[in-house]
Amino acid sequence: MDISSSTDETKLATAKIVLSTAASVAATAMLARSIAQDFLPHEFQAYFFYKIRNFFGRFSSQLTVVVDEFDGYTYNEVYGAAETYLGSKISPSTQRLKVSKPEKENEFTVKMDRNEEIVDIFQDVKFKWVLVCTHVDSKAHYNSFNHTSTLRSEVRSFEVSFPKEHKEMVLESYFPYIVKVAKSMAQEKKTLKIFTVDYEHMYGNLADAWKPVNLDHPATFDTLALDTKDKDRILKDLERFVKRRDYYKKVGKAWKRGYLLYGPPGTGKSSLIAAMANYLNFDIYDLELTEVRCNSELRKVLIATANRSILVVEDIDCTIELQDRIAENRAAPGLGYPPQKQVRLQFFPVSLSI
Repeated sequence: MDISSSTDETKLATAKIVLSTAASVAATAMLARSIAQDFLPHEFQAYFFYKIRNFFGRFSSQLTVVVDEFDGYTYNEVYGAAETYLGSKISPSTQRLKVSKPEKENEFTVKMDRNEEIVDIFQDVKFKWVLVCTHVDSKAHYNSFNHTSTLRSEVRSFEVSFPKEHKEMVLESYFPYIVKVAKSMAQEKKTLKIFTVDYEHMYGNLADAWKPVNLDHPATFDTLALDTKDKDRILKDLERFVKRRDYYKKVGKAWKRGYLLYGPPGTGKSSLIAAMANYLNFDIYDLELTEVRCNSELRKVLIATANRSILVVEDIDCTIELQDRIAENRAAPGLGYPPQKQVRLQFFPVSLSI
């Protein structure tokens, strides 16, 4: 009797049983997931999948990090970045996607659907992402980030699982990488917009202080009627500004660049601004000072502007009474407040901000 041969046969039989059991469990799990998605109400799906993941998680060396859409009343930047980033990681095995395209936008937006799983590889580590959606009473949940959807009926979060030993790498490298890539993707795909101040809503949420429309101005530096030397000088200055972020930080100055454009109407000032916006892929914020009454209002609308933008103040010499600092200093104290409509302007009429 060959003992070694009998032992090998026993091991082979055991392996077959293990593989068969694993395959059966996997098939059962897939069937249960399919049935749950097709027949269970949305209110129970998130709870059902949560229980399944929680059960198998007890026997796993994996760590799961939850990235909620909101941190209290504040929108979570990591959630938005992950939503954008994972849209580019769709695999052939993904079964459900969400596709949208706002009117007049240039690109389609692809996102994960609820309970879908996407696998990402970073520094040879596998990360499994799942979008979890939980339905709640819409009357009990208030969201002040987006004024158009203050009452929500769904709470969303991402759950990302990975080996526990990589926790520090995830917090120090992986999440910052996702935020950086997502910003770059959004910048490349965005449709340029021009913003004007919405004075009716500027005293509420800062996000509602400006209202946008698409910027469809066709001007570029190739089509601009401008002296070649002046055009090259402006382009070189813009390129130098974009590349010198570290220098501005080193000398302790805000990373901004100002231009003063002057000349009679029709000489191309607005076209030059549009060409700069199209060249840099920056949005434009058009500030009308007529309705700005004091410094606090000015600060508020400036704080509400986004990065990577151009702030434009047109006809600065005839739209507002500028405050004379010298006259103010000479005035005797206690003789009353300065006129209501006086504003200090500490920036150029065209200001680039990144």
